[in-house]
Amino acid sequence: MNNFAYSINNIPIRLTTERWTHVVENHDEMAGHYFDVLEAIANPDMIVQGNEGELWAVRFVSKRKTLLVIYREIKENSDGFVITAFFTSKIEKLLKRKILWKPQ
Repeated sequence: MNNFAYSINNIPIRLTTERWTHVVENHDEMAGHYFDVLEAIANPDMIVQGNEGELWAVRFVSKRKTLLVIYREIKENSDGFVITAFFTSKIEKLLKRKILWKPQ
């Protein structure tokens, strides 16, 4: 079982046991969505700019539900890690952020 996914910048983004525990302890609804988190990193619908250099992978699940995975890339080391992930219905707020990447 892989515990990482490659970002759109081809950087491996790790989802450690410690981070996954943090995610499900703080967001009950995320239980059972481990691979959805990795999929959102590998195949996002868009990437938006975070507040402090992190990247936010956005994956639209339904009209009112979006999976948001916040992660950091360390390009110098070709390494990265998930910070947190959760579902949100505040899609409008996401769309106000700077969009760094969208599929063509």
